[in-house]
Amino acid sequence: MHIHILGICGTFMGGVAALATAAGHRVTGSDGNVYPPMSTQLKNLGIEIHEGFDAEQLDPVPDCIVVGNVMTRGKPVIEAMLDRRLRYMSGPAWLAEHVLRGRHVFAVAGTHGKTTTASMLAFILQDAGLAPGFLIGGVPANFEVSARFGEGEAFVVEADEYDTAFFDKRAKFVHYQPATLVLNNLEFDHADIYKDLDAILWQFHQLLRTVPRAGRVIVNAADRNLERLLGMGCWTPVETFGLDDSANWHGDFVDSAERTLRIRNPEREEQSARWSQGGLHNLENAIAAVAAARSAGVSVEAAVDALSRFEGVKRRMERTATVADIAIFDDFAHHPTAIRRTIAALRRRHPGQRIVVAIEPRSNTMKLGVHNDELCAALDGADQVWMYRPRDMDVAFDAALEPLATKLRQFNDYDRLVSDMAAKLKSGDQVVFMSNGGFGAARQTLTAVLQRTRSS
Repeated sequence: MHIHILGICGTFMGGVAALATAAGHRVTGSDGNVYPPMSTQLKNLGIEIHEGFDAEQLDPVPDCIVVGNVMTRGKPVIEAMLDRRLRYMSGPAWLAEHVLRGRHVFAVAGTHGKTTTASMLAFILQDAGLAPGFLIGGVPANFEVSARFGEGEAFVVEADEYDTAFFDKRAKFVHYQPATLVLNNLEFDHADIYKDLDAILWQFHQLLRTVPRAGRVIVNAADRNLERLLGMGCWTPVETFGLDDSANWHGDFVDSAERTLRIRNPEREEQSARWSQGGLHNLENAIAAVAAARSAGVSVEAAVDALSRFEGVKRRMERTATVADIAIFDDFAHHPTAIRRTIAALRRRHPGQRIVVAIEPRSNTMKLGVHNDELCAALDGADQVWMYRPRDMDVAFDAALEPLATKLRQFNDYDRLVSDMAAKLKSGDQVVFMSNGGFGAARQTLTAVLQRTRSS
């Protein structure tokens, strides 16, 4: 079958392309921005990529067109597809029909931690010999790919609440019909799609309606919004996880440096292991992954032991360089909660050293001003903050950040930001770049400047 994917260079649709190729289909695709690393990954799979959204790409006619949620009415290829009555479906619908059907689907949902938890879970299942498939919105270091078809029954999917397509405004995750569902947390986000938290809760409620009675729902015990969600209706056995010992699954750190974690199951069996991740948020992710893995028969001992070999996820507190005793990290944090947790984790792991944040507020929710009141408090835990200020931010954004005073330095030019950072960073600094985009390659540029000027 010839499958043509519109919007192929996005993380999710690129993963769908990889899965379709692994299933033996001929895959082509198009996107408006075709650039590495995704374009390189796709071409290495033998996938032909067309740049642009013209109608001509539909000749010869594909057997099926898979439409990404970046596509809108008015684009020539979409109008031609509809006018010619060609066969099309959304990415999540294709995934559900051609990859997930008949498998034990582990879906990881929530505002924060989906990528890391899904990566941990996939690796635990792999370490247990179950050969799972997965589709994750990041690249687990243990696998070096974001998607794999898998040989076993298990399939792990990062289940996000973005809308499905221009013709299907339900959240992506309602298509997946998981047997095991992990709910990490729930906050208001994606203000460009949802008007308020209740609108997001309603989508999560639809997800809960799809989990069978014989399945399992793994829920963060400390999250009040998830408590509200369960109150709307749940027809599946629930197990809770968290840092408090009142949760069915709970854990803690054995040492103050957060190098050894300990997790206990509902039967009070526990297992400890050294690991490389750190951070209370990652501990929560780990507990959830271990709890979910039991649905596939993996014991707490085997699951926690696997975590000792878990190498993390690219762009999730990934240390990319150390120059002149200045550590540089790359992180995807772009929501105040994630920003606060990342700073706190660095503070605990590196006591007595400066925590320096470079941040690019580029999400639609941030640009709409939804997080103005929370962003300042989230950043206040850092010792110094360099911010790339997009030109389309308004005066309310600036006013919200005023309490940071001299702690904050703002620039609307990436090169000037890097130059200022390079001049002021000190030996021992822990520097984390936070963005859900490329940050104008500022992290890479800073690394090169420090290697040139500080190395000896």
